[in-house]
Amino acid sequence: MASASRLLPPTPPPHSAASPPARHRHPALAAPRSRRPINPPRLRCRAAAGAAATTTTTTGGGGGGGALVLEGSGAGAVAVREFVTLDELRAAVRLRIRTFYEYATDSYGAEDLRKSLADREYDALQDRISGKMINFQRVSCINGTVPLLPSLVSAEELCSTCKFVEDGEERVVVGSLDLNQCLWLPDELTGKRPGVNESSHTRAYLSNVCVAKELQRNGLGYALVDKSKKLAREWGITDLYVHVAINNEAAQKLYNKCGFVYESEEPAWKARFLGRPRRLLLWLDLKKDAL
Repeated sequence: MASASRLLPPTPPPHSAASPPARHRHPALAAPRSRRPINPPRLRCRAAAGAAATTTTTTGGGGGGGALVLEGSGAGAVAVREFVTLDELRAAVRLRIRTFYEYATDSYGAEDLRKSLADREYDALQDRISGKMINFQRVSCINGTVPLLPSLVSAEELCSTCKFVEDGEERVVVGSLDLNQCLWLPDELTGKRPGVNESSHTRAYLSNVCVAKELQRNGLGYALVDKSKKLAREWGITDLYVHVAINNEAAQKLYNKCGFVYESEEPAWKARFLGRPRRLLLWLDLKKDAL
């Protein structure tokens, strides 16, 4: 749904007279913490009979069987929440690498390359969340996770790649995104709102938005974005942005459903220089968006 984030920090902006607020660190990256109750939206994952075979194909190969769909509640519920453990964070990164990169499974060194990319992005994501990256004031990784149940047997490769353990329970990350409180993202169009005042930190961007292909078009993408909107309001964000490829019609429909509107688009020369499809920049006014 969205491109993988760039790993290198952006060029810092000109010095501002106003001192930026203190950066926020996720407790999982600092001292141990006591657990707090989690009340995420509940969705259930099960195998659907007679689903199209093309919806079960996984990047790099995998098992066959029925496609997976999400329902309202039950023992196989999907939890949509901020990440809790570093093991979950690493599983989310593996889902992103699986989503944003394609490999010929029989090519030499493909597995080593996939692991290298995952390690680099994991380190970079930790740096962003802990406040070590220039420009990123606050970052949160929001995931959709599901218990590892027999109903997931048709998604064997997804389960083995994106599995993690929490409180002795095996779970699988099936959707993920980052909410970034910052003025801009590297190599991306910069939002115009709420203005160019560098002391303003009420602008945020969604990035690395992805849902496992076995579970797409089941409402999980909407649930992830909805959770990010609620968290952004808690942070005091007034203007939320997301970049989407100009040829990704499914993602554009999702963001339009979530209330985003067109603001600008990337020039063709820049897209060619970066070797990617052109991007649209979509904007959501959180001050007017219905709760």
